[in-house]
Amino acid sequence: MHIKILVDNISGSACNTSSAEESPKQLDGEWGLCVYTEFNGKRILLDTGASARFAKNAADMNIDLAAIDAGVLSHAHYDHANGMQEFFDKNDHAKFYLRESAGENCYHSYKVFKFFTYQKYIGIRKGTLKRNAERIVFVNGDRDIFPGVTLVGHKTPNLDEIGKRAHMSVKENGKYRPDSFDHEQSLVFDTPKGLFIMNSCSHGGADNIIKEIEATFPGKPIYAILGGFHLFRTPDDHVKAFAERLRDLNVQKIYTGHCTGQRAYEILHDVLGDKVEQMHTGMEIEV
Repeated sequence: MHIKILVDNISGSACNTSSAEESPKQLDGEWGLCVYTEFNGKRILLDTGASARFAKNAADMNIDLAAIDAGVLSHAHYDHANGMQEFFDKNDHAKFYLRESAGENCYHSYKVFKFFTYQKYIGIRKGTLKRNAERIVFVNGDRDIFPGVTLVGHKTPNLDEIGKRAHMSVKENGKYRPDSFDHEQSLVFDTPKGLFIMNSCSHGGADNIIKEIEATFPGKPIYAILGGFHLFRTPDDHVKAFAERLRDLNVQKIYTGHCTGQRAYEILHDVLGDKVEQMHTGMEIEV
């Protein structure tokens, strides 16, 4: 299994250049995430970042987007979905897997003068799903997309409480409700070292997600989790408590970045040590 981070908040450089004399190409990051994985002969793209930048970085890393076998959207937010059209333009065959409840309807709530609530759109770029309907597969429940590669939706109850605290909402039938993150899914690889979980923002809680995967694959060890943990606005004591919960779970490696935030990463590293690694654009992981 070979993983390459095409986009993360932190910029980096391409490790694989065409000649030994060539300097590594600088890769720009952005507020978003895009992860490329080669697994058992299949090429899978998780998310597309907030723009077409992932495509430029892919070219600089010698990755052919036209050869990708499947795309997966972790959840229906712009910083993971805004590059989808660029992917469809460069790849003419791969299906793109979304949760059945994913739509162009995610918002962030802001209070104005304590009396008025303003809903800012943070979802998939409008028109993307209709324009590419023949390429998009909506998934309900657990779904194997290739041997050893499974999509798993949330099974933890009351996640709308997390959405309420995060001021995130979904618009349905003209009304806004707290986001329950039923549009979020994990991408799980069954490797010889154990299960490798990818969940780009872990809005439902990375500790909850690990428990969900344990319940979905009873008896299988979990090797790693990769993704943002959405801690960049979280108070330090809450981050520390979260890190301690992760420590109590039997996970060997944690790769995190994007919406985790630098201060939260430092706290995670203080508690969990070298088990935690900071992601960056251009990072490569071998399993």
